[in-house]
Parts: sequence; C-alpha cells; structure tokens
Amino acid sequence: MALLNLPGVRVPRSSPPTENWPAQSGCPYHDLRRKLREVGLRPTRQRVGLGWLLFAKGDRHVTAEGLYEEATKARVPVSLATIYNTLHQFTQAGLLREVAVDGAKTYFDTNTGDHHHFFVEGENVLQDIDGELVSVSALPEPPPGMEIARVDVIVRLRRKQD
Repeated sequence: MALLNLPGVRVPRSSPPTENWPAQSGCPYHDLRRKLREVGLRPTRQRVGLGWLLFAKGDRHVTAEGLYEEATKARVPVSLATIYNTLHQFTQAGLLREVAVDGAKTYFDTNTGDHHHFFVEGENVLQDIDGELVSVSALPEPPPGMEIARVDVIVRLRRKQD
C-alpha cells in the first residue's frame, strides 16, 4: 500500500503510539496483556495475538479480512468470526475506532485520538488527517434525549485524470 504525501496526513509509525500506551514497561507482550486487563478484557491467546498484530505497527487502518490474512501469515490460529468479534470488543473497550467508509467497507483504526480521514476511492486507502485541519462550523441540534458523541469527516479523493 503506497502512502499519500499530503499535508496534515500522519504517516504510520513503527512503534505503538504513546498516547494510547502511556506507561510502557519495555516489554510489548506484557504491555498488551496489561492494557487488555485495564479495559476489562481477559488477555486470551487470540486477543493477545490479534492485539500484537494490530498495535505493534503503530497507527494504522485494517479491515477484518486484512487482519485475517495477517493472522494466517503469522500463524495466529483464529477464524474470521473470532477476528470480527475481537475487533468489535476492542472497539467497545476504546482500543480501536470503527470507520465506516461504504456500507460494505469498515475499517478499524488504532488511532483513537481526534482526527479525520482521507479515503482514496478505487484504491481503498484510508489516511489520517489531523483533527485541527478540519473545521465543522455548525451542527444540527440532536433529537431529544440524544447527544453528539463524535463527528467523523471522511474526505473522498480520486486520482486526477491526466
């Protein structure tokens, strides 16, 4: 996957983001198990294996199918159903952020901080945009009994025709 070179786009780092992993012991395996316990998840072999694949590469966007391919190559014995369940558990626990691009395409983002996304149509590439670079000037009042939880902006891009 080629990364875009655009202003305000964060390039994935090679280590876990410190804002999501503030007190690291130096042992990524131990840190991951501790983090799972902190959010109320039992560090099972599958969760630890998938967590390692997700978080060891820094900020990134994955689909369940893409993570399944990675797990298969890494010999992490999990089914696609287990991956979907784990991704949703990690999202509910606040470790991941779900980004729905199209009705049929959902990405899971390891960066849970304030940011938005570029989506390159036809290439299925999702890139972070710093939250400060996007301004939403007015929002409608939510219905009675509801509150706005978050505003997600997805800027769709396509390559220029030469």
